[in-house]
Amino acid sequence: MTMNYNHPFHLVDKSPWPITGAMGALSLTSGLLMWFHTYSLNLLLLSMVIMILTMYQWWRDVVREGTYQGLHNKTVSKGLRWGMILFIVSEVFFFLSFFWSFFHSSLSPTIELGAMWPPLGIVSFNPLQIPLLNTGILLASGVTVTWAHHALMEQNHTEALKGLFFTVLLGIYFSMLQAYEYIEAPFTISDSIYGSSFFMATGFHGLHVIIGTTFLMICMLRHLNFHYSSNHHFGFEAAAWYWHFVDIVWLFLYVSIYWWGS
Repeated sequence: MTMNYNHPFHLVDKSPWPITGAMGALSLTSGLLMWFHTYSLNLLLLSMVIMILTMYQWWRDVVREGTYQGLHNKTVSKGLRWGMILFIVSEVFFFLSFFWSFFHSSLSPTIELGAMWPPLGIVSFNPLQIPLLNTGILLASGVTVTWAHHALMEQNHTEALKGLFFTVLLGIYFSMLQAYEYIEAPFTISDSIYGSSFFMATGFHGLHVIIGTTFLMICMLRHLNFHYSSNHHFGFEAAAWYWHFVDIVWLFLYVSIYWWGS
């Protein structure tokens, strides 16, 4: 039943997805522990299924509210924007912890590390090979997602679709090259603080690239279904903000860990 309110805010309907999401997150943590200690993947796979189904159905409901029911007015949209901004700020501090750890160890390497950086015995990556190529790929993807955004604001459906397609393609290419780099890496995550810092920082960034690519892929599918207009496309804007954040983090990673740290 539709209710009429004398305010511009969106009061969401009752939903089962917060509780199923919490259950999925708890079982995901437990599943990871079981995988680490007993090498059993059963709970981990079950929890991932729960999380994926929850995310799909929850965001499906949000798309319905904003696209078909018209519940995301200017006031609601402003709240969503602030939510995305604060989420990105929290992500900034998340990556800041990795940079803090890296510089804490690299600026004053202990005697256990051979009093040098990279530590004795570590062969680091050549920053002018795959890392530089990946930098070019992400910078190019930042251009294509901006191209898509401007085309969308100008109501040019075809150009926006092209920009989104190339951005998704570049994101997939980046992930493939990073996977190849990991396979060919001359050190592992257990090789001193260097290996731990490198794989934690670049690994979480790689995860964010995969999430951002999925985000943009969904935006491309929504764009194909004409969900966006020139003044109502916050889902795409949020994806673009997230992608630019991923780009900026990579530039810091490249300069500090790949180039300076090598």
